[in-house]
Amino acid sequence: MGNRNRIFCGITLALTMAAPVSAVTCESLTSLALPNTTITSAQTANSAGGSQVLPAFCRVAATIRPTSDSDIKIEVWLPLEGWNGNLVANGNGGWSGSINPQTLAAGLTRGYASAMSDLGHEGSSASFALGHPEKLVDFGYRAAHEMAVAAKAIAAVYYGHGPKYSYWSGCSAGGRSALMEAQRFPADFDGIIAGAPGLNWTGRAIQSVWVAQAAHRSDEAYIPPDKYSLVHEAVLKACDARDGVTDGVLEDPTRCNFDPVEIQCNGPDNLQCLTPPQVETARAIYATVKDPRTKKSVVPGFERGSELGWGTMAGPKPFGIGADLFKFVVFQDPTWDYKTFNFDSDLARTSKAENGRLNAMNPNLRAFMDRGGKLIQYHGWSDPQIAPSSSVEYYTSVLETFGGAATVQSSYRLFMVPGMGHCRGGDGTSSFDMLSALQQWVENGKAPDRIDASRLRNGIIERTRPLCPYPEVAVYTGKGSADQAANFSCKLP
Repeated sequence: MGNRNRIFCGITLALTMAAPVSAVTCESLTSLALPNTTITSAQTANSAGGSQVLPAFCRVAATIRPTSDSDIKIEVWLPLEGWNGNLVANGNGGWSGSINPQTLAAGLTRGYASAMSDLGHEGSSASFALGHPEKLVDFGYRAAHEMAVAAKAIAAVYYGHGPKYSYWSGCSAGGRSALMEAQRFPADFDGIIAGAPGLNWTGRAIQSVWVAQAAHRSDEAYIPPDKYSLVHEAVLKACDARDGVTDGVLEDPTRCNFDPVEIQCNGPDNLQCLTPPQVETARAIYATVKDPRTKKSVVPGFERGSELGWGTMAGPKPFGIGADLFKFVVFQDPTWDYKTFNFDSDLARTSKAENGRLNAMNPNLRAFMDRGGKLIQYHGWSDPQIAPSSSVEYYTSVLETFGGAATVQSSYRLFMVPGMGHCRGGDGTSSFDMLSALQQWVENGKAPDRIDASRLRNGIIERTRPLCPYPEVAVYTGKGSADQAANFSCKLP
């Protein structure tokens, strides 16, 4: 083939990818027959019902019933023009059973076919699981897989060919689903983003009871929100400068050994100190929860730097997502009281009730890696809802399974985000584009050696920093502004 023909073919291919000609009409997809699936609607649209105008797309809704007790709702949004040839599937949060139009729109506006499910139920509590074990399996892992299979099939019929690459993006519960996909269904996605994954779903629930019991063992033990900033400032005073830059953020909080007793009251209780019972509560929040029988870790504690978010676990009421596990799955009693949880006997009961349906802690990613899959995991060091070190522990377990970082880093990288809260926010640089980094890795073989991130205030970028693949950290070069990523390099601590 001559150069002119090669150029012509290249242009033709580019135009085809930029403006695909649908093999069928959008509306005709309602007659599409897929296993256990009913297409309930398919219509062209340029909005999701709000004021935002979107690129024109084919909006497909379907219901999937892999079991007689399943009722998985999904939506797939297919760009009418400008499809980039790929699919991005999106995760949910907490026990949430909903399809978020804004999440779907985010992928659509970037040229992806975008998909999401309600994980097989409606509402934000775990009440759906009471008396419905198959729905719990749907939530645990089956709904995400069924959605992936159906979304690819729908795209293939509409465009005349399936997605070239398929991606998963999710944080929190969506991060847990991400790891479930990599572990259980390695062929579903070419690239996976697992943000702040609730991979130890039962461990997080147990931790929520641990903290609630500590914070409410007496009126004197409760730490009022007015004191969160007191503890946080004490942590920064003790450890902020240790990473070479005093910036209100701990680069690696595991190297901070601040003990709350350092700000214990010498006299009456006041807002400038912690009472002795409050000191013990703060220590419990930082502490690893251990099985009293085996002395093994159940879940790591929250890190120094998380104090401004302590209301999540140590607020007036127990953390709802954790309490729901015990109400509707473990004890199957909606009136269950967290104060009755017995750490000596109820840990085993919790594990038995989970029965492999919710936790995503299997370190064997061999099948996913062998077929070329790429996994980016990230977690904010100041996360007050899912212990950040749970991500580190999982990453370490994968390395141990495969014999070290050298055998894993070509497929799996972890990025810890200093100062970031749960999935977003906090004092760190919590704005970043993991999907572009993942796409470069999957499609062009460019592994992410660093990912630039920003901190925004009132819509203005006031700081940039590199996020580094764990265990590397961002180290200041000593020259230039400490608010510019260019003046930092990723190095081992």
